[in-house]
Amino acid sequence: MTILWIKALHIFFMVAWMAGIFYLPRLFVYHASTTNLAVKEQFKIMERRLWFFVTPFALLTLVFGIWLIFLYGMDWFIASKWLHLKLVLVLAIYSYHFYLFKLLKQFADNKNKHSARFYRFLNEAPVLILFLIISLAVVKYL
Repeated sequence: MTILWIKALHIFFMVAWMAGIFYLPRLFVYHASTTNLAVKEQFKIMERRLWFFVTPFALLTLVFGIWLIFLYGMDWFIASKWLHLKLVLVLAIYSYHFYLFKLLKQFADNKNKHSARFYRFLNEAPVLILFLIISLAVVKYL
């Protein structure tokens, strides 16, 4: 029963984390589109709060994921080739998460270098990776 609770928590925190990092680049789209200084300042607050709100979810996703691997055991981990690919993709999502922080800091320092169109594409980039991660976790193919 414990493993099911750990898995449920892993999924819950992953969903909460993904919701945040899908929304943050959308805020960047609006931030990059506006010229109103008061609105820009409001976006800075919203972006910072969102990033710091979802970052603990990223950490808890990691903690419960590692706990699951521990519970299943080293033999299972070695035999689960699908999991190795999933972990590479998960690393890409964590890299994306911290890239968003870099962009957040650029906005905070009024040094944004990108257009709203760039952020629209950036907003959609992790969707395919997330689809692959979920597919690997559910289908366990490889």
